[in-house]
Amino acid sequence: MPKNLFQDMVKIKRERQGLKEAQVKKRVTEPIIFQETRLDLTRQEEQIENKNTMNTRRAFWLVAVISIVFFLFALSYLFLRATVTVNPKIQDVILNESLSATRDGNEDILPFDLVVISGEENKIIQATGEKDFSQRAEGVVLIYNTFSSVSQLLSIDTRLEGSNGKIYKTKTRITVPGMKEGVPGSVEVGIYGAEAGPEYNSVPLDFKIFGFRGTPKYEKFYARSRGAITGGLKGKFSVIADNEKVNVTNELKNVLQAKLFKKVTDQIPSGFILFKDAVFLSVDDQGIDVSPSLDNTVPIKLKGTLYGFLFDEQKLSKKIAEDNIKKYDGSEVFIPNIRNLTFSFPERDNISFGDVKNINFNLSGAIKIVWKLDIDKLVADLLGKSKKDFNQILFQYPNIDSADLTINPFWKRSFPDKTKDIKIIVNYPK
Repeated sequence: MPKNLFQDMVKIKRERQGLKEAQVKKRVTEPIIFQETRLDLTRQEEQIENKNTMNTRRAFWLVAVISIVFFLFALSYLFLRATVTVNPKIQDVILNESLSATRDGNEDILPFDLVVISGEENKIIQATGEKDFSQRAEGVVLIYNTFSSVSQLLSIDTRLEGSNGKIYKTKTRITVPGMKEGVPGSVEVGIYGAEAGPEYNSVPLDFKIFGFRGTPKYEKFYARSRGAITGGLKGKFSVIADNEKVNVTNELKNVLQAKLFKKVTDQIPSGFILFKDAVFLSVDDQGIDVSPSLDNTVPIKLKGTLYGFLFDEQKLSKKIAEDNIKKYDGSEVFIPNIRNLTFSFPERDNISFGDVKNINFNLSGAIKIVWKLDIDKLVADLLGKSKKDFNQILFQYPNIDSADLTINPFWKRSFPDKTKDIKIIVNYPK
């Protein structure tokens, strides 16, 4: 009996020990399986996260590329520029042409204007000798008629009695107008001293007409000098030889002409030409004053008037083009070196410049006739046009010899649609 009990206890103990071993083994096995499952999940999550990151980066770069393309597209419009460099039509001409011009402004004939300017030049030179010399004082007076409305004739050498007690004579025959509505009639006339000598020199004087003395006209006719009366002298004075006088006079003429030419050219309005050979200095004997002197010097004064023919540059250029270019279509042209042409005027010795109405002259020299380009019209024709239409547009401009086109950015295939974005450069010759 006891034996069986022990055996049962041993058996039960072994069973319990086997149960514990099984439980321990189960606990050891279960965590290994769980850990392997979690590792697989972590790998999957990492793969998904990496895939999402790559998709995000791709989307970012796609957006960036689209933005850059859009930016460049917008920039191409913002900085669209076109530059056209034009070589205008040019024709060389050796000119030797006789032309006619009129001062009346006839549309069928080339017009001209006459410029007139006066001046004087002085020089003091050493005397070459002495001689007895006498000269009468001279001046200008204004004679008034307060006697009646009837004019009064005064003959040459009419004697005038000055308020200084000296007698002077009129240089020319004159008629003094009568009174009109209470206003005295008046006339201007030159006078000179009755005798030579410095005693006839005077400050401005009042005069009476000596021949009217003892008549009612004596008080009603009177004269007043305009400025001083000068030039009277008598005695031995320093003089110069005649050939010296000629040389100095020619020198003064050249100096005076150059001075007056510069003065008048500074006043010429833009667009007009005064050729350097188209000016003429007029000096008569009355304009040359060689004053005797009491010392060893002689003053010489020369007065002259410069006359010049003034031309409209555009009209003259067009006239030259009409006469020298076959099938000229009337397009606007200019001649860069037109002022260098030689102007000759054969009639200069047989003409009164003050009264001239028509002239015949010659122009000669080598010139370039250059066609002008209407830049505004060309820009308007190019606005918004395709680049491929450029040559076709140029065919409409016979005054263009050739042209080069640059469009920025380079990939643009059309012109800007704003005037300010098109630049025209014309290579006009200088």
